[in-house]
Amino acid sequence: MVAAKCNYLRPILLINTRQMKNFFTAILAFGLLLQTAAFAQNKQIPYGHNDSVGKFYNVRGIRMYTEVYGNGRPLLMIHGNGGSMQAFGNNIPYFAQKYKVIAVDSRAQGRTKDNRDSLSFEMMADDFDALLNAMHIDSAYVLGWSDGGINALVLAMRHPDKVIKLAATGANLWPDSTGLMPSYWKAEQRDYANWQKRMPLKDAATKNTYKIFMLDWLQPNIPLLALRTIKAPSLIIGGDHDLIPVHHTVDIYRNIPNAFLWIVPNSGHPTLMEHRDEFNRIVDDFFTQPFKRHGY
Repeated sequence: MVAAKCNYLRPILLINTRQMKNFFTAILAFGLLLQTAAFAQNKQIPYGHNDSVGKFYNVRGIRMYTEVYGNGRPLLMIHGNGGSMQAFGNNIPYFAQKYKVIAVDSRAQGRTKDNRDSLSFEMMADDFDALLNAMHIDSAYVLGWSDGGINALVLAMRHPDKVIKLAATGANLWPDSTGLMPSYWKAEQRDYANWQKRMPLKDAATKNTYKIFMLDWLQPNIPLLALRTIKAPSLIIGGDHDLIPVHHTVDIYRNIPNAFLWIVPNSGHPTLMEHRDEFNRIVDDFFTQPFKRHGY
């Protein structure tokens, strides 16, 4: 059991101790289906392809694609590996009612192209810093899922003045069987071996897909102690059946000075999709309510 640090989250901050099932390939497929369903439900607004509000910014040698919805305090949304802003199709309508939502396609993903042969979380964090500068935004709330959750943490470490508060769901700190569920890590090992059989890669699209895969194969590499430099109040989220082990998510929470923890019951990796309404409400409450440190 992990104690909560805030009253309004205390009733739901319970770690489900049921044995986790090793159905992570199915969970990933289900997450993709949920993402597709989210896009279908919001088909009147084609997130990621809404040219009426879409805009490219020249950022650190690339043209970064963004869409902005709503008015209010800025909220930067950062998607996961190989995805796009469409991942937030269930969340943008809710948050756009009170925030200026900045949906973005990360470097080398979605409509943001990058023909270079390397990619890192530090590089992407610097991209988001430069994007906010280009948009004349001094600081923002940050919501990140999966790789986007890692990006949120790295942005808060490298550019602390840019982050008002952050919510990170499904983030890990290192790429091995302790930062990822062992069965998923073994699947990645098989994927890596299959990629090596295809070398050398020739076409640009395949090279880009490999580059994105290698990002999670080799990274991140964040020491726990490095999290103690994060000043922004942080909501650390994970599903009780996530691809990220619960103990790893708890370790992230414990090493951020001003952090709350939410382990979502009956949830896999896509917490923001599987529990849309509760997720939106809890994250919004965290962003809007004054931060108060509570004892254990």
